[in-house]
Order: sequence, then C-alpha cells, then structure tokens
Amino acid sequence: MSLDSTDTATLIRELADRAALDDLVARHSVWIDEARWDQTDRLFTDDVVASSLRGEAHGIEALIALVDKGHDTIASTLHNKTGVIIDLDGDTATVRAHDIGVFIYDDETAAIAAGIHHYRARRTEDGWRFDRLRVEPVALTTALDRAL
Repeated sequence: MSLDSTDTATLIRELADRAALDDLVARHSVWIDEARWDQTDRLFTDDVVASSLRGEAHGIEALIALVDKGHDTIASTLHNKTGVIIDLDGDTATVRAHDIGVFIYDDETAAIAAGIHHYRARRTEDGWRFDRLRVEPVALTTALDRAL
C-alpha cells in the first residue's frame, strides 16, 4: 500500500509533533536540574497548573516558586525521564513519562526519587507548551551515603 501526499503530510506532522513533545520532556529535566527559570516560558504556558506533593501552582511565577522552594535544601539534582508515551489529539496532547531523580544534598548524602509525570500540552504560536503537569510519586529513599 502506498501513501498519498495527504497521508505523507499527516505522518510527517505527527512525527514532528512527537519529536517536539519528547524534546519538551527532556528539556523539563534540564530546566529543573540547572534552575533555568528564565526559560520557563519555553516549556510552559502562562496559565500552567502543576501539582505535586509540594502543592499546587497556577501560572509560571507560582510554578517557579513551587519548584525552587522544594529544592532549597538540595545542592543539585539529576532527573532522567524514560518511557515517554505521547497521545496526540490535534493541537493538544497528553504525555506520560517515568522520572528518576537523584537529589544531592552535599558531598556525603543523596536520595533517589521515582515518579510519573503526567503532562498535558497544547500547540501555541511558539510551538508546543505544557499547560498541565501532575507529578505522581512512586518512591523516595531516605538520605543515602554517597560512594561517588
């Protein structure tokens, strides 16, 4: 079976959308790990709603405050997202990703957290942006001695 030009264009657009959303998920990890708060509008809409164990945030400024507040006792973090599942529906999408985060408190102590990030995204004039994020916790270790 051959694809006609309409099918090809649709396929290309879907692949481009999936690539853009997958990139957005990866950039979310870097945004957190490197505290790139000045790039928040490249990831999230102005009216974003985010929720986690730390609370709920409405809007970009509240989101930054929520994330920053949660990291005030942590020297650095390293997040890794895998198992990304993207469901497209025109100009909106839902995205699910597993997240493993390493929280480094100091030279001797770290902890590991696991969770599922549930995103909702919409296409904007500037590209895809997340307008919802719900962090579903799965596991969190107590402080661990660092070997490295």
